Amino acid sequence: MAMTLRLTEEQDAKLSEFANALGLSKQQAVSKAIDEYLATQSEDAIVKRAFDLVMTRDKALLERLADA
Repeated sequence: MAMTLRLTEEQDAKLSEFANALGLSKQQAVSKAIDEYLATQSEDAIVKRAFDLVMTRDKALLERLADA
């Protein structure tokens, strides 16, 4: 799927540096960055759900521990 990406001059320069450092084209670098960002966001969402579950399920226990 084709897509136009508009970047500031500063963003384009940083992207060029990043891509060159990795030996990738700018398109490959953007694709890699998106994949890594989405994977991180998915992991963060899983951790947040687990944290929320523990905080809800074990609320009384955690309060007792805080008072100990």
